[in-house]
Amino acid sequence: MLRWTIIFLIIAIIAAILGFGGIAAGAASIAKVLFYIFIILFVISLIMGMVRRT
Repeated sequence: MLRWTIIFLIIAIIAAILGFGGIAAGAASIAKVLFYIFIILFVISLIMGMVRRT
């Protein structure tokens, strides 16, 4: 599950770079939403992975 979250985080970062840089102005708002969603999912998965190990 953590692997999927990291993959989606990387995809969101790439989408954010393309969207924030002005290359795809129409996709900027979608990239921002995806970026924040995947950051939140990454943090939650990271916390859950640490809680399960202890």
